[in-house]
Formats: sequence, structure tokens, C-alpha cells
Amino acid sequence: MLHIALFGTSADPPTAGHQAILKWLADHYDQVAVWASDNPFKTHQTPLDHRAAMLQLLIDDIYPPRHNIHLHLELSNPRALITVEQARQQWKDAEFTLVIGSDLVHQLPRWYRVEELLRQVKLLVVPRSGYGMTEADIRSLRQMGATVSIADLTVPGVSSTSYREECDPEIVTPPIEAYIHREQLYECQDAPKNLLTHPQNAS
Repeated sequence: MLHIALFGTSADPPTAGHQAILKWLADHYDQVAVWASDNPFKTHQTPLDHRAAMLQLLIDDIYPPRHNIHLHLELSNPRALITVEQARQQWKDAEFTLVIGSDLVHQLPRWYRVEELLRQVKLLVVPRSGYGMTEADIRSLRQMGATVSIADLTVPGVSSTSYREECDPEIVTPPIEAYIHREQLYECQDAPKNLLTHPQNAS
């Protein structure tokens, strides 16, 4: 049976942290399906086509190349259940693992038809700096019906939010930094340079 990791992200912009996650997933699953999607709990997001383009740049920049990571724009949907249903139509006999950051664990009960979603996928939680997981959190997920595991990796303490606020080039990969500047995607690029030198915010 094919084991597929489903990794959707708002990717606004995708960071070095996202790239570390993709590398880990590629080493643990037969295939990694990636897409950019709108988060219904967020507003003022960069147009989806830009975020998808940046995700492709992120994948292309992985070295050594991982040939089992692919961008699947057709899976993009604000509702994870719809994404999973589309994936099941595309890969008939696969086992799916939905990948989420630990920052989304407390949001999960509010997701669209979450019990039905958790019956169709396994759940992999990726630790994020500043968003610890407790035994009570895991127990709560299992009570909702989740088959849950925690990814054994350390993700760089960077975030898309930090980049949008600071435009610190250390947060993103060079091809994405170049794309952002070419397309002028974030307002912080117009800020005086001395405002961009404070430490990275890992939240």
C-alpha cells in the first residue's frame, strides 16, 4: 500500500521551516503531496497563485533532490475534508497521513466535520517552537477519533508571520526571497532597513 503524507500550508510565505518538514516527510513516506491553501481562520492572505509558486520554488531548492515530493494544486481547499476526499479519488488504495503543526492542535475541533476527517486519515503533528504538546492534548485528539503521532524532528524556529513583519531573509530560502522581491509581496520590504534587524520571532 502507498503511504502518502498530505501537507497543506498557507505558505505566506513558505519558510526554511517548511523545507525542513518536507525533507523529513520525504524520508518517511512513499509520497508527499504539498499544496498552498487559504486558511479560513486567517485574513489578508497573499494571492494563492503566488503562494503556490513559492512552494514549488521551495521544493525545487531541496538538496539533494527528493523525487517523491510533488505540488498538487488540485488538492487546495480551505476545508481539509474536501482535500482528503479529492486525494482519495486520485490515489484509490493509498493510506493518508494529514500533517499539521502543533499550533493547529487547539484549532482542530473547530474544523469542518472533523470527526469524519479523522476517520479517513492518520494525523501527524509537527512540533513548532512556542506550541508545546501535552499528554492531555494528545488524549483529546484521540477522543475525537484521531490516530495521532508526533513527528520526531526539530523545525527551525522561524515563521511566515515573522517574515511578513520583518522581511528577514534568514527566514526563507534564497529563491523565495528573490521571488518575493521581484513580485513585491510584503509591505515590510518598504520599511527602513534598520527596522529589519531585530531578532527573529519564532511565534
